[in-house]
Amino acid sequence: MNPPGNARRVKPAVVTTDTEAAAGTTDGAGDAPEVEIHDLTAPREGVPAVVADQQRLAEVITRFGAGHGPVAFDAERASGFTYGQEAYLVQLRRAGAGTALIDPIACPDLSGLGQALGDSEWIFHAASQDLACLAEVGLKPSRIFDTEVGARLLNLPRVGLGFVLAHLLHVQLAKEHSAVNWSQRPLHRDWLIYAALDVELLIELREVMVTLLEDADKAEWARQEFEAIRLAPPPGPKVEPWRRTSKVHEVRSRRGLAIVRELWQTRDRIARNRNVAPGRVLSDASILAATRAKPTRIAELTQIGAFASAKQRKYAPQWLQAIAAGMACPEDELPTITPPPGALGRTWRTRDPDALDCLAVLRECVHTLASAANVPAENLLTPEYLRRMSSDHQDLRGAESVADLLTEFGARPWQLERVAAPLAKALADYGSGFRVQRDAQSR
Repeated sequence: MNPPGNARRVKPAVVTTDTEAAAGTTDGAGDAPEVEIHDLTAPREGVPAVVADQQRLAEVITRFGAGHGPVAFDAERASGFTYGQEAYLVQLRRAGAGTALIDPIACPDLSGLGQALGDSEWIFHAASQDLACLAEVGLKPSRIFDTEVGARLLNLPRVGLGFVLAHLLHVQLAKEHSAVNWSQRPLHRDWLIYAALDVELLIELREVMVTLLEDADKAEWARQEFEAIRLAPPPGPKVEPWRRTSKVHEVRSRRGLAIVRELWQTRDRIARNRNVAPGRVLSDASILAATRAKPTRIAELTQIGAFASAKQRKYAPQWLQAIAAGMACPEDELPTITPPPGALGRTWRTRDPDALDCLAVLRECVHTLASAANVPAENLLTPEYLRRMSSDHQDLRGAESVADLLTEFGARPWQLERVAAPLAKALADYGSGFRVQRDAQSR
């Protein structure tokens, strides 16, 4: 491939094997020769027209069904603009079929395309972001390859698509349209160029990454990770989602939290009905400002920042009703006060110092193992698993019980192979010596 555009010389990222990483025999990036990075500014075959009717969709289905090899996939959502996470553009590319851009709003049932692709492998970059919205239009892969996960397992310093392409294929993509409103119609031509480029090189990137993963003895790790992502159930509803309001930890009274909850729920209902992102209805900062002021009349409400706008005056009665509901909430229904960010350690130190000490031991163990395996610690084992283990560590005896618990949490076989026995030993050492030492120091 000879990509068009300007070129510049940079030093590539270094990808090492486990053996090299453990032995410390790799050359640093500073010793690597510079390579030319080419700017790719347009798809090689031009920008295809957006498929927005059944006749053209049928043509795409036929063409891609006759193609060969894996299929590169991507989807564009309108995060920050619309309420939901549905797809507003689906991009795919396959050898022998070229690239297609499909409007899933005009063509909401793409199950025929999925059937035509059969059991072919679908390539994504960050598949977990796209699988749910693709499933909503009938697209469910039987196999996937995720180049972001591959980059993590190869321990690249950054895993965004632009960086990975630059350092493995020596091509730089422009990313200036990643946060536009994809629900808008018609879509701008510059946006379509960006969308087509997102799948332009995924097939080539997969080929390079397969070789690197095999050379690092991580191909099986990757396969298990891909399958876990593909089979992961959709996330369940969040418990008390209003607690995600920015800086809600600054509200230190239960009555104030009740007002935040009512305002958040009112905003959410308005946003859902209008199909706009909640932050475009009312900012988190405005929710907190109204919570502090506790206005009871429209004249008082409109003295508060954003509430003075004409748009907010329309909803003023609903905001006042929410505030009044929070003020009238019965004592036994008031929300509890949760610790602020960063207070986990302090809370555990008070409630369960043993669990906090155990967590530190487990983290150190996993970081040592991750360094030896040349993968990020969070990819060797999900940090949440360690927190949950540390709370129940007294019930764990030996590698088998550790493996059983981690399997229950969702750890994959390749992870268990690496961490179960060392974690069991760390727990045993902690139980026999660490607490004794701490107790002696406290006397």
